[in-house]
Amino acid sequence: MSVAEDSLKEAEELAQLLGEALSSGDREKAHKCSERLSDLGIPVSVKVSNLAYPQDAIKLKVGVGDSQSENYIPVTVLVSVDMTISELKEKINSDYGFHPYLQRWVIGKRLTRDDDTLYSHGICKNGDQAYLYIQSCHAAKLTRQHHLQDQEHRLLDSIYESVYLAQPQALGGNAIEKPTPPPKPTVTPPPPPKPQVGWSCPECTYVNKPTRPGCEMCGRERPAEYQVPDVHQPDQEEIQRIKQEEMANLQYHQVLHEERQRNFQSLLETDSHSLVPNTQEVLCPICFNSVLPGEGATLRECLHCFCKECLKGTIVTSMDAEVSCPYGDENYSCDSKLQDREIKSLLTPEEHQKFLELRLSIAETRSENSFHCKTPDCAGWCIFEDEVNEFNCELCSETNCLLCKAIHKDMNCKEYQDDLRIRAENDDAAKQTTQMLEGLLQSGEAMHCPKCKVIVQKKDGCDWICCLMCKTEICWVTKQARWGPKGTGDTSGGCGCNFNVARCHPNCQNCH
Repeated sequence: MSVAEDSLKEAEELAQLLGEALSSGDREKAHKCSERLSDLGIPVSVKVSNLAYPQDAIKLKVGVGDSQSENYIPVTVLVSVDMTISELKEKINSDYGFHPYLQRWVIGKRLTRDDDTLYSHGICKNGDQAYLYIQSCHAAKLTRQHHLQDQEHRLLDSIYESVYLAQPQALGGNAIEKPTPPPKPTVTPPPPPKPQVGWSCPECTYVNKPTRPGCEMCGRERPAEYQVPDVHQPDQEEIQRIKQEEMANLQYHQVLHEERQRNFQSLLETDSHSLVPNTQEVLCPICFNSVLPGEGATLRECLHCFCKECLKGTIVTSMDAEVSCPYGDENYSCDSKLQDREIKSLLTPEEHQKFLELRLSIAETRSENSFHCKTPDCAGWCIFEDEVNEFNCELCSETNCLLCKAIHKDMNCKEYQDDLRIRAENDDAAKQTTQMLEGLLQSGEAMHCPKCKVIVQKKDGCDWICCLMCKTEICWVTKQARWGPKGTGDTSGGCGCNFNVARCHPNCQNCH
């Protein structure tokens, strides 16, 4: 006997001893057998003995379907719980003629493996369910060789008949008679099952009832393109499930509505506070002191939280009309702004009034085209546009002329300017105003109307201006009328801008 044969013989004995040791609970003996089997390096299979399983046969309910039908056929198979899926496939092949390669089993929403037992999938009592999907030969890659092996007993019968029956002399004796099989009992085929409509699961191919939203076997969602037939009448089970789903959906929307109401009420309550308090203990990013719940302030725009003293100090020392969030580190600086109600709630009335005055002053000095009311001690001011020539102050109700930069009640600009020149001889204020207007003329910020000679200014915009007194349209660059003596449209005179597709002056910004 060779060394390999000796090892195999020893392995068989050790495997038997290992099984006995495991069954009896002898750990030491099982350990020694396992070590020796490991040294031999021979493949060994260990499985639970059939005697450990319940010995009674059970009736397994099987739904059988394929890719060509939208329903399944219920059958009952007598099995034992220790039966493997491979043995179950062979039984189905023997009883119904479906090759094992064509069978795919789904038990408990899981695809099975050939070496699994029915017990491992929870099959242990009468009435347990499984689903068998029959694949096509092409899908299962079933070859002709598999067909030949499956029909080997038929080929042997054919050989027996051709050799032993057709040529008895060739065998040197009488023909051997093949035993006559007993007549097969006439079996009345069962009535075809009642057709059942439904949708086939794209995952496990299980055919579900039309109204079911997900696969009963694997939980896959119903295909979006599937429509429940109009003629379908739900059975009692479907009606009960639909009612439960409707009730659950109603409860879900009710809970969602209540949650939204609570959130809305919480939002209203938060909005009613001028300053939102912190709900948790935090560390102030400025002074690094611990801020207990309710003692700090959470900014609405950015949700950064600070102690109230640090926020107040930020507002008081700010030199901007808008106060930015003071949060910042090496990588980030917050640019959110504090809201007016937040600022007001952090300051005393006196501090808030000073802040408003400072904000007004900052805004006025930094804004272009700003004008301060000429009434003494009046805080009114505005930002004007090019087509606006008067500012009606809401604080003192006086009308300011933006062209003359003065208040000349009951006088137009020409009358005011003439009066100003007369009063300038004896009135220092009038003299200062006259000098201011002359300075504007000399610097080019103002000019005399070419028709009525009143002083006019261009505040902003294009080079077209109009005299308030005589309504003459003027070109600011050339300092002359835009049109001829007959007014608008008269091209016999004026600056001639764009008359011949050319500007009236290289610096003109389109006065026409």
